[in-house]
Amino acid sequence: MITRNGLLLVFWFLLDKGFLAPLHAPPQSRMGREQHLRGVEGLGLRRHVASGVQRVKRGWVWNQFFVLEEYMGSEPQYVGKLHTDLDRGDSDVKYTLSGEGVGTIFTIDQTTGDIHALMGLDREVKSYYTLRAQAVDMNTGRPLEPESEFIIKIQDVNDNEPKFLDGPYTASVPEMSPGGTFVMQVTATDADDPSYGNSARIVYSILHGQPYFSVDSKTGVIRTALPNMDREVKELYQVLIQAKDMGGQLGGLAGTTTINITLSDVNDNPPRFSKSIFHLRVPESSLVGSAVGKIRAHDLDSEKNAEVEYSIVPGDEGHMFNITYNGHSQEGIIVLSEHLDYETKRSYTFKVEASNAHLDPRFLHRGPFKDTATVKVNVLDVDEPPVFTKTSYTIDVYEDTPVSTIIGSVTAQDLDASTSAVRYSIEWKRPVDGCFDIDTVEGTISTTEMLDRESNRQHNIFVVATKVNNPLLSNKVTVTVNVLDVNEFPPELTILFDTFVCENAKVGQVIQTINATDKDLPTVGQKFFFKSPREIRNRNFTVRDFGNNTAGIVTKRVGFQRRVQEYYVVPVVVEDSGYPAQSSTGTLTVRVCACETDGSLLSCTAEAVFLPVGLSTGAVMAILLCMVILLVIVVLYVGLRRQKKRETLMSSKEDIRDNVVHYDVEGGGEEDTHAFDMGTLRNTKAIKENMLRRGTGSWSDVTTQTEINGSTPTTEGSTNIIRDYIHQRLQENHLGFSALPYDSLATYAYEGDGSVAESLSSIESWTVDGREDFRYLSEWGPSFKTLTPHPCSHRPDTLTHLS
Repeated sequence: MITRNGLLLVFWFLLDKGFLAPLHAPPQSRMGREQHLRGVEGLGLRRHVASGVQRVKRGWVWNQFFVLEEYMGSEPQYVGKLHTDLDRGDSDVKYTLSGEGVGTIFTIDQTTGDIHALMGLDREVKSYYTLRAQAVDMNTGRPLEPESEFIIKIQDVNDNEPKFLDGPYTASVPEMSPGGTFVMQVTATDADDPSYGNSARIVYSILHGQPYFSVDSKTGVIRTALPNMDREVKELYQVLIQAKDMGGQLGGLAGTTTINITLSDVNDNPPRFSKSIFHLRVPESSLVGSAVGKIRAHDLDSEKNAEVEYSIVPGDEGHMFNITYNGHSQEGIIVLSEHLDYETKRSYTFKVEASNAHLDPRFLHRGPFKDTATVKVNVLDVDEPPVFTKTSYTIDVYEDTPVSTIIGSVTAQDLDASTSAVRYSIEWKRPVDGCFDIDTVEGTISTTEMLDRESNRQHNIFVVATKVNNPLLSNKVTVTVNVLDVNEFPPELTILFDTFVCENAKVGQVIQTINATDKDLPTVGQKFFFKSPREIRNRNFTVRDFGNNTAGIVTKRVGFQRRVQEYYVVPVVVEDSGYPAQSSTGTLTVRVCACETDGSLLSCTAEAVFLPVGLSTGAVMAILLCMVILLVIVVLYVGLRRQKKRETLMSSKEDIRDNVVHYDVEGGGEEDTHAFDMGTLRNTKAIKENMLRRGTGSWSDVTTQTEINGSTPTTEGSTNIIRDYIHQRLQENHLGFSALPYDSLATYAYEGDGSVAESLSSIESWTVDGREDFRYLSEWGPSFKTLTPHPCSHRPDTLTHLS
């Protein structure tokens, strides 16, 4: 069984590779090929018949079909034939074809299975087509075989010539190169099939360009064939290259291209002067830096290899000239480096060397790459204008110089061989030039007007020198006249400042910086000196000179207060350094202002003086608010006290105070804060003393009451004692001749215990016996007569003074 299966597999492999597929040449086309499809039964494993299932494997295989391209026949080109072993020749099998080009390019005979191409095919457009074939039952349409794919490959013919796609070409090779030097490589392409025959086998050959260049037949590499080709002899070569297929055999197709080969330059030639001596001429009036002439050394090379370096050989008279190189024309330009004078020297001779800038060491064996020539320069005489001894003149003159004073002179001379006299004049361009005059022969300059430095500090005039024998030749020079200052103006403060000083300013603090100006112009800059007037002693401020034309106003004390003095005047003396020295006095007004602790200004207004120093606006508002609240509290407190006292006095049923006399003359001491204090009536000591002095009969009553109460002070409830005391006093006043009306009450019983000076009233200046004589008071004047006791009165302690 294993041996049988192995043989079947080998047979299948041979069929699949096409070794057993016979070819049938159809009679209608000798170029066609036929691949016969032979059915093979029994391939694969068959199941046992008893199983009831039988599977039939594919019974037909084929290899590729081939068809020639570019078929030109009148009939369709035969491609091949499809056949299956199931076809018994009874036309029961139908062959179908599908895939690329079916119906347009390819067609199949459904009965015989013959495949034909309907048109000519181009392999370069499409090299193969993939199709699918199937055999079906003609009657039922049931597939007899599974559908399979096969390929129709287009067989190539030599119908395309080789082509150079990048041509024509351009190449370069250095001159003087040895033979066999690589130039470039060219490549041709052939669209034919390189794997079939010799259609794409290319061979290269050179048709034009020999014997200078050669080409490799297989690679297309182009090389030089001759050594040491000289660019200076021939620079451009045109080479024609051919590429032929079929290996170059007869009948092959060919293509050509052109290659333009240029020999690139190398520095193989030295520079050479065309002659050994060059003659140049130059006028003596030529300016320094102007061109004198040109010389040239020829170099057959090109571009940078042709660059030449020119130099003047030292040791001759070439110091008067320089030479530069003009790269465009390869010329050496000789330039004048110093002034020429025909009267001093009339010709110069020197040598010039030309050498290569870029040397090639391969060619140094040919000799030095430089050349030398002689240059002779002849100086031409020119009639020149007069020449001033200086290029410019500067004259200094004081502004008070008298008119017609000579302030300076200029000198010019004719340097030509034929010396000519010179005449001078002033070129008048502006009206201010009329302030000066010049002597036409001597060249001395004088003033014609008084000069004013404050009007014009500097004058620029032009003096012209003209040759007498040739007035057309003239020269002019600038004369600068500086008007010097005479110190005639005093310096002044730049601005009369109004400055300020802080109330919290410290001693030595600079509150203002000042400077000055002067209409005069000192010889060496401006220098000012600042100071305070000697005759004025200022205790508040002083002037400090900083030494740099500025000064500062400095405080000399502290404690500036706006409420005391709002403005201060500070005089400042400023003096210049001229001769004679001039000075002036300026005044600064200093205002006292409130400032922050750091010195920044708060305000200079009138209300600012009442603000505490160092407090912000918020703090001041808070203090004012607190003061208002305290004031309201005090007013309320005083009102309540008065209300309470009023109620106390009116609490008695019998009000005896219809009229109370208030005496402001004397006062009762520190504790007597009111003109009438009811507390006095409650002082037992005072009642007792008054009772004793008056010797009234009521003393026993008071004593009895005092004994009852003991030594304890009288309280608010002791109203009976107070009432009795007041009635007693009223009775005494009614009985006296000088007593007040019944509705007036004068009480001098108690004035307070806390007074250090004690009472100055005469009421308490009593003696024990009560017999003091007060009649001497009448001697003091009419105002004191009322104080003198009445002869009939026995109460000298009761006095009434109305003023």
